[in-house]
Amino acid sequence: MPTVRKNIILPELSYAIVGALFDVFNDLGIGLREKYYYLAIKESLEKRGLKVKQQAHYQLKYKEALIGKLFLDFVINDKIVLELKTSGRFIKADFEQVKSYLGATSLPLGILARFSRDGVTFHRVLPPLNS
Repeated sequence: MPTVRKNIILPELSYAIVGALFDVFNDLGIGLREKYYYLAIKESLEKRGLKVKQQAHYQLKYKEALIGKLFLDFVINDKIVLELKTSGRFIKADFEQVKSYLGATSLPLGILARFSRDGVTFHRVLPPLNS
């Protein structure tokens, strides 16, 4: 059992999500189409007893007007946004995307994960300060 730090938001849930990512990568390796990783991640998360919404839809509003919809890769237990990337390196826009999702949904934590030939890398992302 990993050591749980007291200053981490949702540590047990985020550790379970990251564990699922590594399990999928260890089983499937690199080079598959993105949709197969998504399906395997969903399966791995659900086997851990987590509530998974894939391609979760959220309404984007300005004041009270609906201005669009957001499509989040995953929302886990209605608490964490999981955004998956399968190529290249993380760029600033990837972090901004997750932050905007957190701001729009009022969820407390995002995990930005990437599958590449280097393995799985991930970052925990907190909501913007003004949300």
